[in-house]
Amino acid sequence: MARRLAAALTFIGFLLLGGCGNDYGVDQNGQPIAAQRLDNQWLVLNYWAEWCAPCRTEIPEFNALAEQLKGRNVSVFGVNFDQVQGEELKSASEKLGIRFTVLARDPAEFFDVPRSEGLPVTYIIDTQGKVREQLLGEQTAAAVMARLEALQALK
Repeated sequence: MARRLAAALTFIGFLLLGGCGNDYGVDQNGQPIAAQRLDNQWLVLNYWAEWCAPCRTEIPEFNALAEQLKGRNVSVFGVNFDQVQGEELKSASEKLGIRFTVLARDPAEFFDVPRSEGLPVTYIIDTQGKVREQLLGEQTAAAVMARLEALQALK
């Protein structure tokens, strides 16, 4: 009986641990993305592409925003619209001067992010993983910060 109980508890433990966090893949440098970096916090998710001129213009703004948000329960992440991977993703990120984390795997499925046909597009996602805002077009750090603060005040 004790052996069956121990086996059942072990099995339940594996199930619980297996369900902790999502698999967000790796970043532009091939480093694993820990679930705690995205789960249970606010996210600013910016979709970009090398061929998108407004994306190139707003990248420094998102670099600045990522710096401003350090130490807060908010993170800035990028996603390549063309879904390039590996060295191609790393190279594209470097060419654009991206200093924030770029996810190699699009997290849209985890957050029910609608596919946008236009770029650039940025989503603000709350601590429950719900898309709270879709920002189309080129953004500034100040504008995204203001929108983020307004949304957080409503929560």
